[in-house]
Amino acid sequence: MATIIQFKPDSLKKFDYKPVKKSKRVDLERHGQLNLFSSPAREARVIQMKSDFSPFEQGLFLDEKGDKSAKELYQKAISEQDYIADAYCNLGIIESKEGNAIGAIDCFTNSLKHEPRHFESHFNLANLYFDNNDLKLAKIHYQLASRIQHDYPNVYFNLALVLAMLEEFKDAVEALRKYKSLTTVSEHKNADTLLKNLQLSLAAKN
Repeated sequence: MATIIQFKPDSLKKFDYKPVKKSKRVDLERHGQLNLFSSPAREARVIQMKSDFSPFEQGLFLDEKGDKSAKELYQKAISEQDYIADAYCNLGIIESKEGNAIGAIDCFTNSLKHEPRHFESHFNLANLYFDNNDLKLAKIHYQLASRIQHDYPNVYFNLALVLAMLEEFKDAVEALRKYKSLTTVSEHKNADTLLKNLQLSLAAKN
């Protein structure tokens, strides 16, 4: 009998979590705040956020700087009905990075409760299920994410990995080709490696 190649989660790295980053993000310098992005020497300085920034906006700014107080601000945003789905989503990423998988799932599902077509929450929930080897649920949420946002390439690569591990090789090849169509040649190395393995598996299966 032909041997089918077995794919493992660590054989190729998936793309990681995707936080919500609002396009309406505040211009901190325009509002009289220090610009921490231009000089590494400034990054250690403490800034007082202006009160006209919403809790979610404050949380997002601090989150991007790696400040742990972002968690409290996202929780405050939720309690004040400020970008609830987005706040739950970003809070879920923090919970996941802290090793609290149950808390992360709770956050992502609460985000989807408030906004069922929340792309980032579907993608991040799929990643969480992937990390916990619940491949069928990961597959469902990657597929849902791809229907919501058709042009985000990383979702197709991660979906291809899941499909390959589920031995759904034809669908995995299709997802991988979609990924390659949305990315540049310089980004194709891992995709080409996976595609080669998928083609070998298909040949062995047939």
